[in-house]
Amino acid sequence: MKSNKPKKTSGVAFWKKFTLGVIAAFGLLYWLTDANKVSTLIELSYGPTDHSFAATLGPAVGAEFVEGNAVQTLVNGDEFFPSMLQAIREAKSSVTLETYIWESGKISDQFIEVLGERARAGVRISVIVDGMGTLKFKNEDWARLEASGVKLLKYGRAHWYDIKANINHRTHRKTLVIDGRVGFTGGMDIADKWMGNATSKDQWRDTQVRVEGPVVHEMQAVFATNWLQTTSTFLAGEDYFPVITSAGNARAQCFKSGPGEGAEAGRISYLFAIAAARKSIEISHAYFVPDDLAIETLIAARHRGVRIRVIVPAINDSRIGRAASRSRWGKLLKAGVEFYQFEPAMFHVKTMIVDDVFVTVGSVNFDDRSFQINDEISLNVLDRATARDHLKIFENDLRHSKPLTREEFESRPFYIKLMDHLSGLIRSQL
Repeated sequence: MKSNKPKKTSGVAFWKKFTLGVIAAFGLLYWLTDANKVSTLIELSYGPTDHSFAATLGPAVGAEFVEGNAVQTLVNGDEFFPSMLQAIREAKSSVTLETYIWESGKISDQFIEVLGERARAGVRISVIVDGMGTLKFKNEDWARLEASGVKLLKYGRAHWYDIKANINHRTHRKTLVIDGRVGFTGGMDIADKWMGNATSKDQWRDTQVRVEGPVVHEMQAVFATNWLQTTSTFLAGEDYFPVITSAGNARAQCFKSGPGEGAEAGRISYLFAIAAARKSIEISHAYFVPDDLAIETLIAARHRGVRIRVIVPAINDSRIGRAASRSRWGKLLKAGVEFYQFEPAMFHVKTMIVDDVFVTVGSVNFDDRSFQINDEISLNVLDRATARDHLKIFENDLRHSKPLTREEFESRPFYIKLMDHLSGLIRSQL
């Protein structure tokens, strides 16, 4: 005879339902409290030279444009590595360094030597490296730095077994600040592939800037943020933030972006500058994967008569990343955006020039990962002399690049188009 008593829910079933309920509740809470990102077209009636441009962009990204800066543009390892190493040798009070990748090798040994020498001389050396970016950094090299007195930390998980809620979050920032007075930023990391002058396919083409002046305080503050998050220690005083007088004529701002700290800042800066363009936009980017709004913003600029030229890699370190990038080019080519593929070496530049006066450079890639997931740093400069330097570099890169026509793009084999489309579906994580 069957029992009419209701069956008791098993313990396993109960905990499954409970777990699903908790996940659903947290998902709903996240959806309700998550800040909306910019999703509507920015329309401006003025260009980057108008007072309203700097007056608006400064507060929007959390760093005002400041006067009195000197900006020097450095191309490839042959220029930026000697300049950075010399600046470290001249350090008297402090060196702060943050990088995404540090790989053991020849250039690594040079950094270890000069950082160690300065640390032994009593200079305060603080270094942050992303945990993912140290996979090819030897333990003995780490030990050499620590033995010399360098404070060296991994951002994120120090070990694979450490608990980290957001394992996809990395610091992609690249900064070096000497005595709070001289700063460097750009696309390079510490690895041998950045050495040389980008004349072969095993070398990387990149751009750095060396800055002096009040904007260095803003750059130092970006480093101090991650140092505080990683060590619970606040950097303060003359060693890090000395009194700085005018060093040049450039107006500049330096700001951070990343989850929980201006997550939209990098993206807003690009969208705002493109919306302000009245004449020209020159984009050099290793990973050019614009989202729908960026595409709409670029097409709107074309409708205003703005000439847009984009240099991307012909050689890429990620086939999927390259395919995801291609998946976003069709509408832009149709609108008249000019694409060029740099051929001599891996193209890793991250710059944009607008109307021959505005320049942005830093660690930010033109993709969702940089705009939403990673910690990044950007330096924006309003200065015609700096823009001229970058334009000369852009034109030189063009001479080593192959134009991509709309007809060539649309005649890609079917299997390439399919790969591009599928890779584009996961572009936010690449």
